Amino acid sequence: MNFLNKMKSRYTVKKYNPQETVSEEKIQQLKEILQLSPSSINSQPWNFIFVNNDSKVKDQLAEASYWNKEKVLESSHLIIFQALKNPEDFEKQIEGVLPEGSVNYYNNFVKPKGETGIKSWLKHQVYLSLGVFLSACADMEIDSTPMEGIEPDKYDQILNNEKYETLFAVAIGKRDETDANQPKFNPKTRLKTEKVIVEA
Repeated sequence: MNFLNKMKSRYTVKKYNPQETVSEEKIQQLKEILQLSPSSINSQPWNFIFVNNDSKVKDQLAEASYWNKEKVLESSHLIIFQALKNPEDFEKQIEGVLPEGSVNYYNNFVKPKGETGIKSWLKHQVYLSLGVFLSACADMEIDSTPMEGIEPDKYDQILNNEKYETLFAVAIGKRDETDANQPKFNPKTRLKTEKVIVEA
């Protein structure tokens, strides 16, 4: 199956089979793929936390996941996407690491926007990695559920990762065959191509 067909068949899983787990080999590949994610000026202001089924932390995170609780519990792994929350920590991270042109871009075009603008820009980079991750899962035939329906503050308390703040999480695993959200039961709906693809 080519990549286009895999993207046509991927969907947001609502019910997982808790007996099926993603192999350690594929998990390692996903970690490498996330580490290779693109970001503006190669800023990489992120952390990706992998939580497996054996972790007691997963149970705690499930309780802070609203209607996504069952997905978290039944999935093979939960990946939490976090962003640096303090612009000063980001500036220390890139000092002496990024080329002068990249640092100048940050100093001249991002930093003048103030703390709110900087934090927004940092979070946007993490969302780039989400697109890469979901595409990789589709290509590797791993089912996934991106979730903003969590309580980020509670996630942060549980994970105790002081310099970072949680933005969203992704559950991965193998769909339950009865999952009603599968395209064969619930066909995908998207805006028409001519509505979203524009020639200029």
